[in-house]
Amino acid sequence: MNKRVTLIAAAVGAALGAPAAVAQSSNVQLYGRANLGVDVYEATGARDQTVTGASCVLGTAGCQSGSSVDRESRVRVFDNSSRVGLRGSEDLGNGLKAIFQIETGVNIDNGAGTGQGGQVNANANGAWASRDSFVGIDSNFGRLTLGRQSLYWANGVNAQFGANYINTEIPWTNGIILGRISTFNVQSARVSNVVQYTTPSFAGINGTLSYSPNFQEAVQNPGAGSEPDGRIWAATLRGDWGPWYAQVDYSDVDGNSSTTGAPRGAAQLWKVGGSWGYMPGARVGLIWVRTQSNVAAGLVLGDKTNQDGWTLNWEHTFGNFQVMAQYGWLNDMKSCDANAIVSCSDTKARGYMIGGRYLLSKRTWLYASWNMVDNKANQFVDYAAAAITSTNLTTGAPTAYGADPQIWALGLMHQF
Repeated sequence: MNKRVTLIAAAVGAALGAPAAVAQSSNVQLYGRANLGVDVYEATGARDQTVTGASCVLGTAGCQSGSSVDRESRVRVFDNSSRVGLRGSEDLGNGLKAIFQIETGVNIDNGAGTGQGGQVNANANGAWASRDSFVGIDSNFGRLTLGRQSLYWANGVNAQFGANYINTEIPWTNGIILGRISTFNVQSARVSNVVQYTTPSFAGINGTLSYSPNFQEAVQNPGAGSEPDGRIWAATLRGDWGPWYAQVDYSDVDGNSSTTGAPRGAAQLWKVGGSWGYMPGARVGLIWVRTQSNVAAGLVLGDKTNQDGWTLNWEHTFGNFQVMAQYGWLNDMKSCDANAIVSCSDTKARGYMIGGRYLLSKRTWLYASWNMVDNKANQFVDYAAAAITSTNLTTGAPTAYGADPQIWALGLMHQF
């Protein structure tokens, strides 16, 4: 396939008046993934609640409480992170190499930019480069890239279930989906306008530094007194020693302030994980996450709170069949202001995942999975990757505190 793509690139270059030799000097690869299936989704158990100081009045049309916020069982056809991409490199000599990647998310289930929950899927919005896309220079001194790139959330081999194996995983495994405290810190996932440097590996250890003025770019016409100086920076340190793998991530997020002196949205995120590959295709590990933020649901903007989470991950391969499981928990939110709109007690959650995949080949497999989150009364953790959730969608309606999302799924994934 690479040869055909190179010939196509040469033909395009000739048509545009570029020398064919230049077009042929790059090694270009077309790649992608199709991951679709059928799932059964529900999120029941929402508690009755009172809305204070909001435009939504309980009892009015479209604004109910308790069980009316539940999402009863429904069957869906889903797409999880299908994509098409082009990537390539060119040898510049003296140990230098030019590299590029343009990766675009595609929703094969509906051909649109919305996920099965009905909301916009930012990573499959129909635009080019909606996923990790960059251009840069690679050398013996490291790699420097610019573009739309992942910062904090990836886990390497510590946990690959939602990223590479099946449909989804325990939401806080990646460190950014912690329910009430995730309103703001999801900005630490895949971010636009990033400059990123990755070091060479020394004794199995390497690191990545990332910076983005993304919030500044979003403000085109700042008003009087506003402060469009938000930014995001992140760091990752990785260690790979044979069967052992460890990773430490940190991200610091500052949003813009709409008025001078007003509270500025801010979050700091930490993630530490390690795992042991005790045989080929088998690994066990543990991931710890902590998020501190002054932008959390049920708190006044500016009130800081933090929350810890843990996830135990396991996978094991028997011939062509791989089994996988997760168990995780979130502790209560801490350091909340005494005037919290919604209490920070009873904000714990438990997560469960059991799955398996049958490898038809190295690139194609069938899979089945069960995912469930048990939320306490004042928590609403849900599955958000690839716009999979359908619980908290109605603008102005009460949030589904206490609802317990659950997904049964059968799927097929093919990589090319």
